[in-house]
Amino acid sequence: MSDCLLEGKNVTKHYDEGRIQALRGVDLAVNASEFVAITGPSGSGKSTLLQLLGGLDQPTSGEILFRGHSLANSFDLDSYRSRRVGFVFQAFHLLPTLRALENVQIPMFETKLGLREREAKAAELLREVGLEHRLQQYPNQLSAGERQRTAIARSLANDPEILLADEPTGNLDSENSAKIMALLTGIQAKRNMVLVIVTHESAIAQLAQRTIHIRDGRISS
Repeated sequence: MSDCLLEGKNVTKHYDEGRIQALRGVDLAVNASEFVAITGPSGSGKSTLLQLLGGLDQPTSGEILFRGHSLANSFDLDSYRSRRVGFVFQAFHLLPTLRALENVQIPMFETKLGLREREAKAAELLREVGLEHRLQQYPNQLSAGERQRTAIARSLANDPEILLADEPTGNLDSENSAKIMALLTGIQAKRNMVLVIVTHESAIAQLAQRTIHIRDGRISS
């Protein structure tokens, strides 16, 4: 049986009635438990590709497959995102009116877990990322590194098979960037999950098992 978990076949993505071609016939495969970095200059299509892999958008043509089945034809995308995928973004996307413990629970609201179970799981995830002492803080009371740690904890709340991170260190200084990458690689190894990171930083890409370079909407190497 193939180890391929995620696959893209001749994927294109166009915007503005075809005037903007973000992706131009991309083929790729990501194996189970693999850590892959996607690199390329600004506007090359790397974030677009990540969004397609996560079911946040659909290709103009071609297809994205999960375990050999087309996302568009075989899955409800809302269910795929909520059950299979965790997302980490550069801008954290934490809700400012919720405490850290509450932000982490957001992906659990569609599950059958009760309030106490959600709180216990969220607290455990925050402990896993080193924030057991910050459970009751609001995002504006957390440092940038702590906000990203909270976002990582939230991304794990649905026990995903795939973790997708779009420039996860883009808003951090070098010290916090190193800590966040150590955390992400540790989580990936511990949970034996797929980790795909979009980055423009060569030092981060070098941590991956494999690097995919994109330029002008095509994989160049």
